[in-house]
Amino acid sequence: MIYVVFGPTASGKTDIATYLADKYHAPIINGDAFQIYKEMDIGTNKISKDNPYYSIHYLLDIINPDESFSVMEYQSLARKTLDDLLKDNKNVIICGGTGLYIRALLFDYVFLNEDNNTAYLEELEKHSNEELHQMLEKIDEVEANKIHVNNRKRMIRALNMMNKNQIIKSEHIASQEHKLIYPSENIKFIFINPPRDILYERINNRVDKMMSLGLIDEVKKLNEKYNLSLTAKAGIGYKEVLSYLNHEIDLQECYELIKKRSRNYAKRQITFFKNQFQNLETFSSYEELLQKY
Repeated sequence: MIYVVFGPTASGKTDIATYLADKYHAPIINGDAFQIYKEMDIGTNKISKDNPYYSIHYLLDIINPDESFSVMEYQSLARKTLDDLLKDNKNVIICGGTGLYIRALLFDYVFLNEDNNTAYLEELEKHSNEELHQMLEKIDEVEANKIHVNNRKRMIRALNMMNKNQIIKSEHIASQEHKLIYPSENIKFIFINPPRDILYERINNRVDKMMSLGLIDEVKKLNEKYNLSLTAKAGIGYKEVLSYLNHEIDLQECYELIKKRSRNYAKRQITFFKNQFQNLETFSSYEELLQKY
């Protein structure tokens, strides 16, 4: 059986995954986009290496923070990991909050090639945001309508992807039905969704705890040691502390931004999970889950 444990940030996924790992003698595959990075520990709330359950986790700490990592790369690596683990284990647990990673692992997603065409990217960089958006509208109006004119990174990524694959992105997405590639009777989707007020309190408390554990020092050391990739720098907690270290915001603003963006991210996660997964078993707490498992 494949047990998929997901939910918003600070919902208690890790505790539930380790409980199920004990109960079903199962390894755990990481489904979080930022816990794949080495040395990004406090800000991702990663299970400690000193924790005895760390040894049964897979796809934690697999790349350096100066490396980029795409959902397509995760899909390939996670599928191989899952298939290998299922050969030796009756049960496997997937745990994380990155919904697209989990979807890509379990459903028949086919991703467009995102290899960079350096010359084309250099050409795109010469254009203003307005010009990039106009270029995108001419090629794929549907995709252009999804992207704000100020989101330069996403416009360039979309144009590069369509240039590389010679395909309109919106048509490619619309052509996919995204069916499970594993038997549905062998998968349990466990959605952890605490009441909103409790969740927000947990998020706020978690941010306070991360700061007390040394998040600022963690980010400072990472920034000194690595030329952080765009992906790594995008993590909530990391980008705000980087802004603080660059004297763009003060410490109190840093605290409040991390809390606010974490709460907003949690809302987006909940919406994604509800819309993108069916046959969910929904639990509001660890205690509620224990009544069934």
